Amino acid sequence: MYIFGRAIVAVAALVAVGGCTAAPAVGAPPVVSVSPSSSPPPSSPAVLTLAFAGDVHFTERTLTLLRDPQTAFGPVSRVLSRADVTMVNLESAVTTRGTPEPKRFHFRAPKGAFTALAAAGIDVVSLANNHALDYGRVGLADTLAYASAAGMPVVGAGATVTEAYRPWITTVKGVRIAFLGLSQIAELSGPWAARSDRSGIAYAFDAQRATAAVKAARARADVVVVYLHWGQEYNQCPTAQMKAFARRMADAGAAIVVGTHAHVLLGSGWLGRTYVAYGLSNFLWWYNDAGSNDTGVLEITLRGARVANARFVPAYIDRTTGQPRPVSGREADRISQKYADLRRCTGLSSRAT
Repeated sequence: MYIFGRAIVAVAALVAVGGCTAAPAVGAPPVVSVSPSSSPPPSSPAVLTLAFAGDVHFTERTLTLLRDPQTAFGPVSRVLSRADVTMVNLESAVTTRGTPEPKRFHFRAPKGAFTALAAAGIDVVSLANNHALDYGRVGLADTLAYASAAGMPVVGAGATVTEAYRPWITTVKGVRIAFLGLSQIAELSGPWAARSDRSGIAYAFDAQRATAAVKAARARADVVVVYLHWGQEYNQCPTAQMKAFARRMADAGAAIVVGTHAHVLLGSGWLGRTYVAYGLSNFLWWYNDAGSNDTGVLEITLRGARVANARFVPAYIDRTTGQPRPVSGREADRISQKYADLRRCTGLSSRAT
């Protein structure tokens, strides 16, 4: 997720969490939640939590964090680990081979990246972005092989088009959840697209295939999550293209649609009974940009197959280490309020309808 522009974001849930730029203790933060309008059924469905964060890569200042993969993410790991399933976007190839593609920015990381992701409590990553093939198909093959060796599920890319659009499905407390990854970034989307005879990325531009993938996932799972790489860099409001595709995914059966790429937060809320988070910003990030250091973790509570609640745990990217550190006090209030206000330009609701 990297090119250049300007923006920020909003959602429907606010939180106060621990610490500022100097790693505080992370406890159970006070939260203002966004919930559906209807009452839960009289039975007692399983309650579980899904967590989502933004773009991650290990290069320059964050590469040094892999000297100790077990602590690479720092104190935010306690937030990531408390969810039943946690997902991020891996914004680089994991390889030491390959040839740089004809583009401006190239990101790659050693195989220890997957060790760090797992140690932080991350359970699945999306590779559907504009950096997974920075070092060509050789680099992508290495990425897929290292992920498999580490036991880290990946979505949004694969050795064939079938693999790229295939969901990862897991069962938690009796609830089957399917995760898909898609990119809506045009850069090199033609040569990078997965085909029947070549590896590559799953793209939202093939709307028919993307819709079919969501419908097929919904036929196999109780809950479908679509993680997208989309939007305009530094634009804090979703584009018309993003809004239309979110609607398409909701209509196809997605219960949750989340995304990244813009380097800033974008708003969140309800699209009918689908929860949409348009932008989760940078997360573990390679360079210091004061305008895009506000970040956080989106926690979504499921009651059975129903999205019941969402809350945003604010964090700030440390200007030295690149680690996202949970914040408290005035800093938490500032980021949370900004995030909540960003819903105004999304067309999303504060409640399910």
